[in-house]
Amino acid sequence: MLYEFADCLLDTDSYKLLRGGELQPVEPQVFDLLHLLADRAGRVVSRDELIETVWGGRIVSEATISARINAARNAVGDSGKAQAVIRTVPRRGFELVVPVRVESEGAVPQPQTEIPQSQTIRYTTSADGTQIAFGVSGQPDGLPVLRASHHVTHLEMDWASPFWRPLFDVLGARHRLIRYDMRGTGLSDGAGTDHDMARHVEDFAAVADAAGLERFAVLANLNSAAVAIRYAAENPERVGRLVIQHGYARGRALRGGAKGPAQGDPFVALLTQGSGWGDPQNGYMRAWMSMTAPALTYDEATAMIELISAASSIGDVLASRESIDNFDARPYLTEVAALTLVIHARNDTLHPLSEGRMIAAGIPGAEFRVFDSANTLCVPSDPTWAEQTEAILEFLSRD
Repeated sequence: MLYEFADCLLDTDSYKLLRGGELQPVEPQVFDLLHLLADRAGRVVSRDELIETVWGGRIVSEATISARINAARNAVGDSGKAQAVIRTVPRRGFELVVPVRVESEGAVPQPQTEIPQSQTIRYTTSADGTQIAFGVSGQPDGLPVLRASHHVTHLEMDWASPFWRPLFDVLGARHRLIRYDMRGTGLSDGAGTDHDMARHVEDFAAVADAAGLERFAVLANLNSAAVAIRYAAENPERVGRLVIQHGYARGRALRGGAKGPAQGDPFVALLTQGSGWGDPQNGYMRAWMSMTAPALTYDEATAMIELISAASSIGDVLASRESIDNFDARPYLTEVAALTLVIHARNDTLHPLSEGRMIAAGIPGAEFRVFDSANTLCVPSDPTWAEQTEAILEFLSRD
């Protein structure tokens, strides 16, 4: 079914929202919300009906409903102030106030650029001989975007994951997307190898070279931010734009007088507590996941734990984590010449807002954007996912 309203097209068969002919990033609950409003266009949809349809009758907070409404408004080019498309009816509910045309047959309009639905996985050899797996997807002629590897990834499983695939599709609709698995995780080699930051920079460089990238954009988060910052500083002629999302320039062992990676790092504490690795019912795994992404539902947290544990062994994760906690890219911040956007979650407890602020203050001319989230991992169920993703797309498309 196709719903056309304002300058938007909602396709319920392919689960796509187009605005002005361009694909818009929307998480599943926001899509279902728009579907309900479009289907009931011209009448008020009560909060009870909204909860029953979108959340299956589960108890949800007013803040959650408001966040999804805001995301829906952003997706269709509306705002809470304008309410030109989605109107709030106080104490009653919400209404789609623009005319809607419904089509059930005929050709399905497509976005201006169709999203290739496959990835190509290849290998390259890093400076120390480690085999690094990387994947290429998206528009072959689009601006290349290298998504630096965070801890922990798996090219094949992430491609099929509801946590990461929506981002890959949105980026791939406009760009040539290159991703890789960090040494010791996913499809890459490197079990028991050196995890010094310099080795990770060499891995990053090997992927960029193997993918034939001359000048490209970089999207980095978590520990990969430090790697990307150093590479960008040392290779200013190659990195044109740099996006740091929930990243840090200094590892946890270097913050607040900490003397070692185990001090204050819940992930390391988990791994040293015994046999909880990969068990969604283990209290340590649950506690770590609730700190990493507190907005995840119980089922989502279970799926994320299973995904991460399948991507790497406990030994490799612990070995790499001990090095990651000592990453330090602070000396390279002022040498970054790329146009830079720094995104950070306001209430991130693992990597506080001050870490994002440090990067933004250190890189000349960097833009700093803060979103009202507590998630270190920004996945589609995060209320700010659509806003963060749109900010990234807008930054990458600037002239």
